[in-house]
Amino acid sequence: MNAGEAKGVPEGSVAVGNRVRLPRGAEPPFTVFINGVEQSESDDYRISGGEIVFRRPILKEKKLTGVRWLSMLAGIAGTYRKHETVALQFTRAGKVELASDLPIHADEGPPADRHHDGRSH
Repeated sequence: MNAGEAKGVPEGSVAVGNRVRLPRGAEPPFTVFINGVEQSESDDYRISGGEIVFRRPILKEKKLTGVRWLSMLAGIAGTYRKHETVALQFTRAGKVELASDLPIHADEGPPADRHHDGRSH
């Protein structure tokens, strides 16, 4: 999906997907955050097949071009692009953990067909 296809995607940002794999061994309770703001299960996301599935796409900033970078360096322009990060608080082996800046994935078929990296930060 590109910016032209997604409604509400600001210029300079791209909708990268709406799925985040749960870290290996993650158990409820889950608390999900986008840019530090707690999300509501059922309103904002659901847990399905070992993934967090958001009701809307997560947005990331496109790579800066050389011209844009130079204009920012010179103080001519700033950057006001949308760049969202997902964090998850969960329990693993009886301990509360936090995984931050989790990789976002687009729909690619059934979750069982996808690689699970189980990273946590």
